[in-house]
Amino acid sequence: MEELVLKSTVKVAQMDELTEEERHLVTLAIEGTNRSYAPYSHFHVGAAILLKDGTTVIGCNQENAAFPSGICAERSAIFAAGAQYPDQPVKMLAIAARNENGELQEDPVSPCGPCRQVIIETETRFKQPVRILLYGKKHVFIVDGIRQLMPLSFTEF
Repeated sequence: MEELVLKSTVKVAQMDELTEEERHLVTLAIEGTNRSYAPYSHFHVGAAILLKDGTTVIGCNQENAAFPSGICAERSAIFAAGAQYPDQPVKMLAIAARNENGELQEDPVSPCGPCRQVIIETETRFKQPVRILLYGKKHVFIVDGIRQLMPLSFTEF
């Protein structure tokens, strides 16, 4: 029997170490947390996408009493971008979250399983990785492609 070792690379940075473009996208994701509708979990998530042409799209989680009829911030942004700009590849995605007290999370939060699969589909569709910025007040995790967070997937590009 062989053993398969999977490695992921995640960079850890401070906000002032990000590029201006990255800081702007994180700021939009933080703004998205204020648009969230989360009366059940009280966990407000915002996501912002930068498309290849420079267009930005903001998403946020939208909960519903008829669970699982709601949608996560990441998927709301990706699906809105796909509906409005179907031919534009996603270059970068930033994610931020606030807790039930309205405070930004100290540590970064990462996408759930279904969101990871949607990001994989996006990378596969456009045949390029999506740079992911996971914001926390203490630091920002930078991931160069979703496969760093989910190395075994249904599709490859």
